[in-house]
Amino acid sequence: MDQVTIYGRSSCGFCMRAKMLCESMQLPYTWVDMVAEGMSKADVAEKIGKPVHTVPQILVGQQYIGGYDEFSVYVREHAAELAR
Repeated sequence: MDQVTIYGRSSCGFCMRAKMLCESMQLPYTWVDMVAEGMSKADVAEKIGKPVHTVPQILVGQQYIGGYDEFSVYVREHAAELAR
């Protein structure tokens, strides 16, 4: 699987769940802590090309996936590929 990029905040439960899902599935990921990086939702929106209202915002490679719920569905739907 392509590199997963998670834009989020350490104080966000769904952000932490996205990280834990990557770790449990052994998916390569990059965590971008928006607070530590001084990023706003507008900054993330500029990077992903879509308005941002919530975090996390997750990409797989260059493909925008969405938030945690969409990412967990994506992982389930691609589980067979991920097992290779």
